[in-house]
Amino acid sequence: MENNSNKGLPAHDVTASQGQFLYLMSKINKTQRILEIRTLGGYSTYWFAKSLSEDGHILSLEYNQLNAEVVAANLELAGVTEKTEIRVGLAADTLADLIEENVDSFDLIFIDADKENNSVYLKLALKLSHSGTVIIGDNIVRDGEIINEESIDTSVKGSQSFIDDLSRLENITSTAIDIVGFK
Repeated sequence: MENNSNKGLPAHDVTASQGQFLYLMSKINKTQRILEIRTLGGYSTYWFAKSLSEDGHILSLEYNQLNAEVVAANLELAGVTEKTEIRVGLAADTLADLIEENVDSFDLIFIDADKENNSVYLKLALKLSHSGTVIIGDNIVRDGEIINEESIDTSVKGSQSFIDDLSRLENITSTAIDIVGFK
């Protein structure tokens, strides 16, 4: 995370306890293929990469070229580059490209991008999943604002839409949990 700070990235990384949770979710699911929608500085990517077997793979999507370069450097320092791939571009466009490429489905999908588009990402992610895929949406509680029906914050509105979508989809089992940490 020091490298992230030195390169001017915002301090929005997952916490160590969140990273350990992601690691655990991947291990429990015996995950081999992970799709991460937004990587920022790569701390969650690192935790995911640690969870994978030698032949496991994580594909991280990042909108910002500088962030992607920082992630690449961080993953090199961590010694996990052989398990990782980073694609730069708008997440919705990159997800559509993956669908068009007919890539193999993912065992775990981590949605941690702009909250306004969480419903779009969920819809596309479902096309890249299979029965049993774990989909994790990060930062949806929004400091408790998720329950404020009158909020005008677009991130809150996006998170509310995401939760509503999950509740309406019949082929999805979902829950919301909060991880206690420093944030």
